[in-house]
Amino acid sequence: MTVVQPDAQQGPDEPDLLRDQFRQLLRYRVLIVAGVVLGLLGGAWTALAGGAAYTATSEVTVRSATFDPFSPGGGNPEKEVSMGSERQTALSNAVAARAAKELGDPGRVERLQDGLQVTNPPNTLVLRFSYTDGSPRTAATAANALTQAYLDNRRDQTQSVIDNMIQGYEEQLEPLKKQRDKLAEQIDGLGEGRALDTTLSVQSGVIGRISELNSSITKLKAVDTTPGFVVRTATPPAAASGPGLPLLLGLGGAVGIGIGLVAAWVRLVFDPTARSQSDVVRALRAPVLGTLPRPRRKQPRRLLAQGRVAEEYRSIAFRLAYDQGFAERRRLLVVAPRGPIDTAAEASVNLTACFVEMGRDVLLVEADLRTPGLAHKLRSAEGVRPGWARTPARGDNGWPTGLQIPIDAGESGAFDLVPGSKVRNVARALTSGPATRLFAEAESPGTVVVVLAPAVLSYADAIALADRVDGVLVVCDPREVRRDDLARVRELVSGAGGTVLGALLHSEDSARRRRVPDLRLRLRGRGRGAERSRPAADTGGTGTGRDTATEPPPGSGTATGGGADQRRVSWPTAGEGAGGPGEEGDRSGDPARPARR
Repeated sequence: MTVVQPDAQQGPDEPDLLRDQFRQLLRYRVLIVAGVVLGLLGGAWTALAGGAAYTATSEVTVRSATFDPFSPGGGNPEKEVSMGSERQTALSNAVAARAAKELGDPGRVERLQDGLQVTNPPNTLVLRFSYTDGSPRTAATAANALTQAYLDNRRDQTQSVIDNMIQGYEEQLEPLKKQRDKLAEQIDGLGEGRALDTTLSVQSGVIGRISELNSSITKLKAVDTTPGFVVRTATPPAAASGPGLPLLLGLGGAVGIGIGLVAAWVRLVFDPTARSQSDVVRALRAPVLGTLPRPRRKQPRRLLAQGRVAEEYRSIAFRLAYDQGFAERRRLLVVAPRGPIDTAAEASVNLTACFVEMGRDVLLVEADLRTPGLAHKLRSAEGVRPGWARTPARGDNGWPTGLQIPIDAGESGAFDLVPGSKVRNVARALTSGPATRLFAEAESPGTVVVVLAPAVLSYADAIALADRVDGVLVVCDPREVRRDDLARVRELVSGAGGTVLGALLHSEDSARRRRVPDLRLRLRGRGRGAERSRPAADTGGTGTGRDTATEPPPGSGTATGGGADQRRVSWPTAGEGAGGPGEEGDRSGDPARPARR
């Protein structure tokens, strides 16, 4: 048994909190599995819906136009070429239109742009053209066409600039030629003198300007307009590109796990229930004394536990026996926060049997005066009565009824049960003088009083008992109880003068299975008339067989209090039956004996 101690002075370490939160996330396995399935479906759809894709790649080296490519002072090509601008030019509509025209499909411009990707490796003058298509041959053809279209477009741009400059020089040259011819005619008609010298000087300047323009035109016509060189020609790829189905499924699964964990975390954040022992400890500010094992499927319900469940109850009883707060008063109030108290009743009976095993004189008081019925589920001891027991006084309000039933707990021994009874004023009955004297039985040395009360938040009965039976054990299912309900229970018990000694946790399945056999037997009993089978219950802390319960016809039963008819429950004694002590087989064939009060 793991006992979780409260820590009011110092909070838990961060790794412990993270570990506990991760464990709580794993409780939402449905959300995590749903996220993984969603991720796998997304990965499969991405891989299969898009089909196979093939990528062909070609590369070109970009160079700028130069007058003398072999000149040592020709300039730095990297400064003359902007690779960012060249990349945008390669992705432009003009290049795609030229390539589409070359491929013989002018309407394919947008498709060529969609499938093209141009990159520039760092610190290089290289452009890498990558084209993706469903056909490997089409991908290679389109990549080469786009590469050539880019080079042609760049060459045409450079040539267009040169032609424009030559045209401008020629337009400047034409009037100079006319002026030169006109000056030559004037020189022929002039004689010796200053006018001839001036005209010759002007003619010399015009001829020099004409020579400069002709030189510039000649130089422009000699410019090397090569835009670049293809260093890698695209070829049809042998295999499809992309991550592929296995990788996409892996990525989808990883993303799905992330989505599932996020969904589980969101669900955990907005979940008001106490999902773990640490939540229960923080809400009650009391330790978790034990956790009942989850019952196996189709396992019959036993009111007196056996096996692992019985050992867990023994551990809790020893834990309480050595608790200073309980040892001083020896009064234990067993309650549930809200709803049915079936598990709380089971816990009270088993803890009582465990205290009997420890040599204590134990009195079990059923303080549930609204729906009493614990006496019907237990067998009375034949000819056994503890020597310390005293018959309780009869209360004026109908409870205590003055009845004290010896209960056989199998090999554990015997204890007395003060059964509950329906009364008109529950609060007055619980706080009456006879009830107070009944709870005061624990003041005798070596005695223990265990009280079973209704749910704290359903009725105020447990709060009325908290100042008389001040040690409270809260029985709850952490997956069903809310954290604020546990905090409210602690506040109510503390305000009434009681102390929460700890909590006993159980699983939801145990409570759910507990109701199924009872309902089935009720339906079966309606068809049988007067005789009706009762749910099987355990016979002792160490196991003595199965019980059979019979209900006598109306009017023939023995009253247990208040004149009401009560069913008598008969159990086989310890060791009877084929299995002996601890046998879990079906011994319902043993004859039922009338219970003696």
